[in-house]
Amino acid sequence: MAKTKTLLAGTDGSIVRRSVLPSGVRVITEKVPGVHSASIGIWVDAGSRDEKGSHTGAAHYLEHLLFKGTTKRSALDISASIESVGGDINAFTSKEHTCYYVKVLAADLPLAIDVLCDVVTDAQLRSEDIEAERGVILEEIAMVDDDPSDLVHDQFARTLFGDTALGRPILGTAQTILGITRRSIVNFYSKFYQPESLVVAIAGDVDHARAVRLVAKALDGSPSTHLGSSASQREHTNAKQEFGAATSSLDTRKTEQAHVVMGTHGLVRGDDRRFTGAILSTILGGGMSSRLFQAVREQRGLAYSVYAYSQSFRDSGIFGIYAGCIPTKLDQVLEVCQSELAELVLTGVTPIELQRAKGQVKGGTVLGQEDTGARMSRIAKAELYDEELIPVQEVLTSVDKVDAAGVNALAQEFLANPLAMSVIGPYKKLPVHKGFVTPLSNLRT
Repeated sequence: MAKTKTLLAGTDGSIVRRSVLPSGVRVITEKVPGVHSASIGIWVDAGSRDEKGSHTGAAHYLEHLLFKGTTKRSALDISASIESVGGDINAFTSKEHTCYYVKVLAADLPLAIDVLCDVVTDAQLRSEDIEAERGVILEEIAMVDDDPSDLVHDQFARTLFGDTALGRPILGTAQTILGITRRSIVNFYSKFYQPESLVVAIAGDVDHARAVRLVAKALDGSPSTHLGSSASQREHTNAKQEFGAATSSLDTRKTEQAHVVMGTHGLVRGDDRRFTGAILSTILGGGMSSRLFQAVREQRGLAYSVYAYSQSFRDSGIFGIYAGCIPTKLDQVLEVCQSELAELVLTGVTPIELQRAKGQVKGGTVLGQEDTGARMSRIAKAELYDEELIPVQEVLTSVDKVDAAGVNALAQEFLANPLAMSVIGPYKKLPVHKGFVTPLSNLRT
């Protein structure tokens, strides 16, 4: 018998409930009034940072392979069963988790649960599928390599975190993918796809008790090698790292645009200052009214894309700034960014931009509640990372409580020291100095 608990009752009539099956699998649902669809995700508490260095890319490789067929369904059966009812099925791998998800009409939720549970727990991992998918993943790596606006973020993670699990690319490299064996993939699957590592999250037009019964029934037929008994608790690989000081990196290639990411270590998951961090990111580069967008694009026309962002992990985080521009303008872009960062650190935020950023963050939070996929992701992450599930109204209240002093203090912490930086572009060298960032005035294309 599953143990059930009500976690949250929203003012909009939504209700979040959580049950734990005897096997250890957690089922969490959010009943959303007025919708006719449901989003379901099976979240696995394992991602690329759980890999061994020689097996970089194994978690993402496995994500691909789970769609290649089970005992009951072929690869075509898996996709066709969902698409024939107008649904979407997909997956993604991050540094710390993997998610397999489906969105369907509420009437088709039993089918979605059955298919998704089958996919996650009964992968065949046939040698011929592994070899065929190896080529697909190499193509995916090549595609990213041809997109420097994407690749520069991988390069920056390596620059900031070094040769650690957080610094390595989620996709792996061509070398590691060519070297991964079936045994290493099977071992990763058997080790991490265990009951206590799985969270089944559903949001939309869903009845919790019925959903729990459907999940339990779908998992009853799971192979004993994967879901027959709970595995012992394990620690994440490289869960605690000592990261190096700020540094810079350059990837020299003939690109039409230069791409740069500069930044530093950010907030960890669950940090009490996360709402302050969201306000800081928004003020600095979170939209068309942000400081960087106005200074770099609107006032000077130096770049098409410029923004600030943050990403949190269990024991670290990233606070970064991205810009893409014509190579001859990179020195100007960095000088303007340096000036804006210095101005923010020295004089702080204004009351007007603080209020504007609060409105932007609050509006985005409320608008996100319109999407069952976003709701599903929210409740899943809270469960996966053992975080308190905060009512949306409390989130809005927390955002309102952010003050200028807190934002200024966080800006000082993030920006008052040299920043790590990664650049992709047609340059011969990347000089470094002790300022906020590196003005590239003496670079030559």
